[in-house]
Amino acid sequence: MSNSTITPWVVGNWKMNPMHANAVQLVQEFKQLLQQQDIDPTKCHIGVAPISIALTQIQTQLKDAARPIYTVAQDVSRVAGIGAYTGEVSAELLKDSAIEFVLVGHSERRELFGDDVAILKAKLQNALNAGLTVIYCVGESLEQREQGLAEQVVLQQICDIAPVVQAEQWKNVVIAYEPIWAIGTGKTASPADAQAMHAKIREGLKQITSSGANIAILYGGSVKAENAVELAACPDIDGALVGGASLNAQSFYQIAKAFAQSK
Repeated sequence: MSNSTITPWVVGNWKMNPMHANAVQLVQEFKQLLQQQDIDPTKCHIGVAPISIALTQIQTQLKDAARPIYTVAQDVSRVAGIGAYTGEVSAELLKDSAIEFVLVGHSERRELFGDDVAILKAKLQNALNAGLTVIYCVGESLEQREQGLAEQVVLQQICDIAPVVQAEQWKNVVIAYEPIWAIGTGKTASPADAQAMHAKIREGLKQITSSGANIAILYGGSVKAENAVELAACPDIDGALVGGASLNAQSFYQIAKAFAQSK
């Protein structure tokens, strides 16, 4: 079971959305909702992951929000430092811009852009060494689930990165379980299925690190305002990595509210 001292996370992954004017409007609407009825920052961490060219602008717009809202990078380079690497943004450059959080291992990065284990380990190691907090994504395909391999696949994805995470760095790791078959499809694992996988992930983390009981494990897979309360009630689900619903201020607010009130 999840440690009751874990503060839930609700992070909106905007992916390659939206256009500039809509992003500005989305942030303003979300800030207004928080102004009307704040969500206690001690009960739930909130973050948004905009496209890379909007990171610092969104960060600036969020500074006057009623509570802290973290800005999260959607990806990071496998190359550290600075240099002649056209198109890349390193962990050190993110840190220099006061971006403290980053997604690593999202299934779209793995499937569409070739992020294999070696690349993911390099990205994760660079991010942690630069002092960033990493939201590391894991998840199985529908075929793997139907073959009974879901737990094996997900636990292996966590074991893949263990060699490059130093003992004291696990406190800067958040796990996000996203069943690939439920991302952007409208499908979602049942709360019972999601809870079962989260419990297995918790068991695995405890075997890998003494910090395993304290690592937040988020669920991502068509999380919506309509299913957030039920998911938040599960003892080992410590928050949500939200896709499409995070592009609607009201929906994203309701999801964050659900997790803040349940833990």
